[in-house]
Amino acid sequence: MKILQSSVFKRSVKRLHSNQKRDLDKAVRAILSDTSKGEEKVGDLSGVLVYKFKMVKQLTLLAYEIKDDSLILLALGSHENFYRDLKK
Repeated sequence: MKILQSSVFKRSVKRLHSNQKRDLDKAVRAILSDTSKGEEKVGDLSGVLVYKFKMVKQLTLLAYEIKDDSLILLALGSHENFYRDLKK
């Protein structure tokens, strides 16, 4: 399975420290092992799945899509304004 990253996701990852990136890598591996781990959204965000995990003791949300045998990582962040920004 190929892993693709959106430009919004890449910018979010750039700002992370190494210990935060390790937690993110674990979350991506967990998604790859079971692509239905995330919660599927409805309405404007239909087709988008959101996986919640702890990154250095803080709840973090990871939005992704599964299309044509590829995992597309869309956004990463805390709950505050996450869904509003994801709609853009």
